[in-house]
Amino acid sequence: MCSRAQERSFGVQLVSAALLVLLLSLSGCSSMDVLVSSKINALNGTTVKIPCTFTSCYKMDPIKFAMNWTYQESLNDTEEMFMVYYRKKGMVALRSDRFGDRVTFAGLLEKNDLAITLSDVQLDDEGFYNCYVRNPPDRIQGHGVIELIVVTELPPPRDSTIAVAIGASVGGLLALLILTMVVLKCLRRHQKQELISEEKMEEEGKLEAEGVAEEGTKHAHPLPADP
Repeated sequence: MCSRAQERSFGVQLVSAALLVLLLSLSGCSSMDVLVSSKINALNGTTVKIPCTFTSCYKMDPIKFAMNWTYQESLNDTEEMFMVYYRKKGMVALRSDRFGDRVTFAGLLEKNDLAITLSDVQLDDEGFYNCYVRNPPDRIQGHGVIELIVVTELPPPRDSTIAVAIGASVGGLLALLILTMVVLKCLRRHQKQELISEEKMEEEGKLEAEGVAEEGTKHAHPLPADP
């Protein structure tokens, strides 16, 4: 069975492919294009899905359509065909000493999906898988290359809760910092207003004292001189 990491990776690949197909349909189609993942990791002894989709200006014609899957240990080696499309039979897995009956077609031709699955993955399955597509009247033959890397142990999945916790902590600290700055700004403004009020009150007190003194001087009577 496929691991959760492989399923998530394949889901992302399908979404990306669908978005690309949508963009091409909106912007106008110009030629054949094959969409594949450049590298895929597979755990030894499990089943892996190798995706391949294509876009074309023309609807698939079962009579004219042609495609095949090939394998090669390295890019310099001879290609070994292990799956081909026949007009009457559709996708057919060819006899292969390497794969036996471990390869099956897992796509949907009507949706331009040419994916295959490889069960009981072995270390010897590591190499390059070629997806060739021809959809006349498109003159260009599409070609995608996927490198399969077989591992004995998959890396541990990333714990999203840690990222969420870190994000929440950073967000909380940022919010606390902003709140502290706002409070300090308000305190400084309040202190400034109190200082201005005190200075104003002192100034008004001085003016009032000076007015009282001046008024007292005007109404003061001289003491009679001693006889």
